Amino acid sequence: MMRHLDMCESREEFVFTAAQVVHEAARDAVAKRGRFLLALSGGSTPGPLYEELARGEFRMPWEKTHVFFSDERAVPPDDARSNFHMARESLLDRVPLPEGHVHRIKGELGAAAAADAYEAEVREVVAAPGEQGSLVPEAVFDLVLLGMGPDGHTASLFPGAPTLGEEARCFVAAPVPALEPHVERVTMTLPCIASARRVAVLTGAKGKREALEAVLGGAPGAAERYPVARVSAAERLYWIVRP
Repeated sequence: MMRHLDMCESREEFVFTAAQVVHEAARDAVAKRGRFLLALSGGSTPGPLYEELARGEFRMPWEKTHVFFSDERAVPPDDARSNFHMARESLLDRVPLPEGHVHRIKGELGAAAAADAYEAEVREVVAAPGEQGSLVPEAVFDLVLLGMGPDGHTASLFPGAPTLGEEARCFVAAPVPALEPHVERVTMTLPCIASARRVAVLTGAKGKREALEAVLGGAPGAAERYPVARVSAAERLYWIVRP
């Protein structure tokens, strides 16, 4: 696995760098396999990236793109706390994605039922032929976008949570975290993230210096303290950090 680190000096550089990563992954996936399987992150950090992609300067192969999510809150899709809601407003409703190519986590079902339904959908749509019987199919997604919280969590994988030990599934229910919003979640698991061809962690540095320095510097105990330190990828792992 190759690791790329971009410490950006401005918001504009951050957005451009992240958009380049998405565009390159899309172009490579379509050229090699005929489609692009993208998992979006929630939170506020990727919003400017989604808006940039929606502007159309980066010529994305939307007609061959399938969009998934790396995590979701157990809320309806029109709830302001929903990751799908944010992505729909900033990106999904503004680009020509074919019908059926947006695969949202149905948080309104409740975390456990939504995780079961999404697990089945991902296995059906994404897994390569002959891999459905494996624990976690290899190279499930072409690109997974992730963020990082001040406590070092990523997706909805929080420090000390039992979800960190999941090995058999791609998506599981996650308990109510200490951070807001205090609702149950559905999250992609660490093995599923690791099976992706490319993974990009998008994060701001403000309020996260201690975690960033420990994770990027490989400090002793970082993997036990910060879940994001356990993130890997099959081919390339990008860290894109804004001021």
